[in-house]
Amino acid sequence: MKDLESWLKEHNITEIECVVSDINGIARGKIAPVSKFIAEKGMRLPESILLQTVTGDFVDDDVYYSLLDPADIDMICHPDPDAIFLIPWAQEPTAQVIHDCYDRVGNPIDLSPRNLLKRVLRLYEEQGWKPIVSPEMEFYLTKRCEDPDLPLQPPIGRSGRQETGRQSFSIDAANEFDPLFEDMYDWCEAQGLEIDTLIHEEGTAQMEINFRHGDPLAIADHVFVFKRTMREAALKHNVAATFMAKLFQMNRAVLCICTKVSWT
Repeated sequence: MKDLESWLKEHNITEIECVVSDINGIARGKIAPVSKFIAEKGMRLPESILLQTVTGDFVDDDVYYSLLDPADIDMICHPDPDAIFLIPWAQEPTAQVIHDCYDRVGNPIDLSPRNLLKRVLRLYEEQGWKPIVSPEMEFYLTKRCEDPDLPLQPPIGRSGRQETGRQSFSIDAANEFDPLFEDMYDWCEAQGLEIDTLIHEEGTAQMEINFRHGDPLAIADHVFVFKRTMREAALKHNVAATFMAKLFQMNRAVLCICTKVSWT
C-alpha cells in the first residue's frame, strides 16, 4: 500500500482529482489543491451522482426514489492509496485518486460499481478462488463533432484519407494514427497501466487495446483510467475516442438488404 503523502511529495503533485466511478464508468468527483486533499483525507459527494446517465441526467423518479434517500444525502468517500495515478496530460503536476464510497456509519454504498466488484470478489474468496482477468477495450476514433444531432464520421489519418470500411488487423490502418498511439502508450506507462497489444478491429476506425492478466480490482481501476487517457490522447490529436458500440450508421444499400432478409 502506498503512503499517499510521501507519493504526492515525491512526484511534486500540486493538484488532485478526487474521483469515483458512476454506473457508466464516468469519473465524478472534485478537484482540490494537494494541501486540502491531505488535510481532509476524503470528500463528500451526493449519492445521486452514482445514478447519472452518460448525458448527466438523472434516472426516472420511480427508480431514483426506490434506490436513494429522498433527502439526497451525501456519501463519505475515502481515497484508496493503491489507486493513485499521475495525469500526464495535465499542465500542472496532477494526480487522480480513486475513492471508495461509504454511508454515514461506514457501510459501503451498494450503488458504487467498485464496491459491487469488491463484494463479488469476496464471494470468490469464500470459495477459495482467485479470479484473474484480462479485458479487451474496443473503441472508435472519430472526427471531432460539435453538433450532437449530426452523425459521427471516421477520422482522417496521416495519409489524408478517411477510412471507409473494415480493416481487420491491418497494421497500415492502425499506423494511420501512430502519433496518437505513441502518446497513449507513453501516458499509460507513466500511470503504470498494464496494457499490452493494439489491434485494428473489424469496424471502421475501430481499435482494440488488450490488458495484461491481473487482479480484477486493480485491472478495473486501470480500465477506468485508460478510458480517460485514451480520450485525452485523441483530443490532443484533434480526433475523438468513444467506447460506444456500433457507432457509425450503416450504408443505406446494406440496410435495405438486411431489412429485406429480415422480412423473408
